[in-house]
Amino acid sequence: MKVKDKRKRRHLRVRKKVRGTSERPRLCVFRSNKHIYASLIDDTCIPNKVITTVSSLSPEFKKNVSDKNIHGGNIKGAEIVGALIAEKAKELGIEKVVFDRGGYKYTGRVKALAESARKGGLKF
Repeated sequence: MKVKDKRKRRHLRVRKKVRGTSERPRLCVFRSNKHIYASLIDDTCIPNKVITTVSSLSPEFKKNVSDKNIHGGNIKGAEIVGALIAEKAKELGIEKVVFDRGGYKYTGRVKALAESARKGGLKF
């Protein structure tokens, strides 16, 4: 079984249990080799409503990064994305979220993003 297929199976297993609402949206993480993305999603709407999103490609990320060694493909970049999503959520009045790791194992960049969002004030 390919790694991509295993991730997809884990993601579907997690998504059966994790649902976001307008009061407590789902913090969904996607990572590629070069970038990392975090979105707040309300699953009660049909189709699902993306409330806000931050990635290592967004202008806010590029404003906060002056060092060329920090990018979406490393842990430092993931920490910045986590802090930015927490900041945006606070501006929208969101304090509690449910965490959707997207089928990825809770290590490395995914863990760094989650811990940074917690430090920013989000409660999982």
